[in-house]
Amino acid sequence: MNICYKCKKEIADDFFVGRQSQCPNCGVDLHCCLNCSFYELGAYNDCREGQAERVLDKIRSNFCDFFKFKQTAKSSGTADSGIKDKLEDLFKKIS
Repeated sequence: MNICYKCKKEIADDFFVGRQSQCPNCGVDLHCCLNCSFYELGAYNDCREGQAERVLDKIRSNFCDFFKFKQTAKSSGTADSGIKDKLEDLFKKIS
């Protein structure tokens, strides 16, 4: 599942993400570092792909040949609530 970094809404898997593609929901550029699976804050040039050229503006469309849309797994509400319950129990024990 592809998710826009800005509006957090789902982008169809069959939606072609070219260099000038924009999110159909909020209109931001989709072919940008913040939507790329190689983007990692703190890595050299914030990119785990060692051959990629440096991109200064991470939110704008770019010409990177290594761009691959970041895949996000669908999460179920029960898993999220289970994690929340475990965290609440942990903090109850501490205080």
